[in-house]
Amino acid sequence: MADIIVVYASMTGNTEEMAEAIAAGIRAEGAEVIVKSVMDASASELERHDGILLGAYTWGDGELPDEFLDFYEEMDRVRLEGRAAAVFGSCDSCYPAYGAAVDLLNEKLQEVGAELVLPGLKVELSPSSEEMQECRQYGSEFVGYVRSRVRG
Repeated sequence: MADIIVVYASMTGNTEEMAEAIAAGIRAEGAEVIVKSVMDASASELERHDGILLGAYTWGDGELPDEFLDFYEEMDRVRLEGRAAAVFGSCDSCYPAYGAAVDLLNEKLQEVGAELVLPGLKVELSPSSEEMQECRQYGSEFVGYVRSRVRG
């Protein structure tokens, strides 16, 4: 059975909506998923799961949100070899670096050995109903990658 964790940071609720839609897609495939705010999670928890999804909005001119910083630094102490991973987030195109938090988390996951199995999912501000469906599909597709790694 695929065991997946979704950890996210959300200030206005946009990234949280994305996380819940992705989790709905995961559940629709019959997989187990834990959804946590980054404030309630520890990076060491990632090592206990087959699949890892991280979600963050981009703060300022391209930084991670403050509430993600401790978790991000703690990620230097985890080893995620053999785990499927992907990143998502709400973005704002008025800033010079569009969705840079997604890119930063992608890089960090690769640094600690996870394999990115889907491209980062970036949504402009509040997800539309079509984008919510895209998030559900993202979760559903992610399950396929996790299951293939668990069986392999």
